[in-house]
Amino acid sequence: MHFDLERAAAELRDRLVREAGEPGGSDAGARISALVGREAGLLSAAERESLAALVAEHSFGLGPLEPLLADPSVDEVMVNGAGSGGSVWVERHGRIEATDVAFGSVAELRHAIERILAPLGRRVDEAEPLVDARLDDGSRVNVVIPPLALDGPVLTIRRFRRGGFAPDELVANGTLDAGLRDLLRACVRARLTVLVSGGTGSGKTTTLSALASFIPDAERIVTIEDAAELRLVQPHVVRLEARPASLEGRGEVTIRRLVRNALRMRPDRIVVGEVRGAEALDMLSAMASGHDGSLSTVHAGSPEEALRRVETLALMADVALPHAAIRDQVASAIDLVVQQRREPSGRRRVVAVSEVVRTAGGIGTRELFALRDGRATWPEPLSSSLAARVDAAR
Repeated sequence: MHFDLERAAAELRDRLVREAGEPGGSDAGARISALVGREAGLLSAAERESLAALVAEHSFGLGPLEPLLADPSVDEVMVNGAGSGGSVWVERHGRIEATDVAFGSVAELRHAIERILAPLGRRVDEAEPLVDARLDDGSRVNVVIPPLALDGPVLTIRRFRRGGFAPDELVANGTLDAGLRDLLRACVRARLTVLVSGGTGSGKTTTLSALASFIPDAERIVTIEDAAELRLVQPHVVRLEARPASLEGRGEVTIRRLVRNALRMRPDRIVVGEVRGAEALDMLSAMASGHDGSLSTVHAGSPEEALRRVETLALMADVALPHAAIRDQVASAIDLVVQQRREPSGRRRVVAVSEVVRTAGGIGTRELFALRDGRATWPEPLSSSLAARVDAAR
C-alpha cells in the first residue's frame, strides 16, 4: 500500500478518536466511510475504499501487521521500532526476511501494542517496560519499550500452528527420520523419560508435542508451561500455565510451584514445556520417584550439554544438595535426550538421540541415532534394560 495512504489512514483514525472516541459498535463502518468521504473527497472511489479499509485496520486491527498475520506462511513477526528508522521482519519456513511494511510513528506502534495487550489484562509502560504474554490462539507476544529498548518499541509475535504437527508430518517435512519416529513412539509408550534439547527456534516445542501425542489416551496428562503452547489431542489433558507477578509484585505462580502442585493431581505423565530454572530439581525428583515417562525441553547444544544444564538448573533450587546427589538424580530420572537443530536453510531436524548412562565419572551418553551429512546412522542399540521395556511396549 502506498505510504501516503498509510499516513492518511493513521491521521484519519486519530481524527475519528478525537471526534467520537474509540471506534466501535455496529455503526463503526459507516462512521469510517463517512469520515473518509468527507476528508478525502478528491480521491477516486477505489482509493477511498482502500483508505477506508486502512482506517478500519488502524481502528480495530494491528495496522500494517494485518496482512502479515493473515499470511499462513508467516511463523514470526518482528517489529523493530517505527518511523524512518523502524522495520518489520518475518520468519517464513525457518528463515528471516525483511518486509516492505512499517509503522509510520511510535504512537501508531504503541496503539497496536495496546490493542494486543488490553484484552489480556496486561499493560506496558515506563514502570513495566517488558511484557511476555500469550494470545487466545496460542501465539506468544513479547513487547519491550524504552528505556530498555533503545531504538523504540520492539514487538515480537511468535505464531503457532493450531493443533501442531503430527509425527507423520514431521517425517514428511524431514524433521524426523521414519525409523526414529517408530523408536520414539515405542519409547514414549514404554514410559521412558525423554528430554528434548536444542537452541532457540530449533523446534523443540513442536517435537515435544509430537512425542506427547504418543501417550495413550487412557492416561492423565498434566502439562506445565511458562506460556501455553502445547496442543495435545488426548481426551484427559490438564493444562497449567505460570503467572507473572502483578505490577504490585504479587500473585506470581512459578513453574516450580506448578510442578510441585501437579504431583497432587494424580498425573500419569507430566509434560513440562521448558525447564529453565529451579523447577528442574522438582521435576527430577518426580521423575525419579514414580512419575516416569515424563517429557520436557531444555536449551542446550548437545545431549551432553543438556544434562549439564539440567544439573546446573537443579542446583539453583538452593536446597544444599551436593553436586553428586543432583547428578545421580539426573541419571536416575532421564532416559533419552533428543537433540534438535535449525539448519542454515531454516529446516528444523532431529540430529541425534542419546541414551543417558551411568559412568565412572557420574553420567554420560550413548549415541543411538545421528544425522550425518543428511544420512541417518544408528551407532549403538538401546541398552538391554531399556530395550526390554521398549520391546514390551511395541
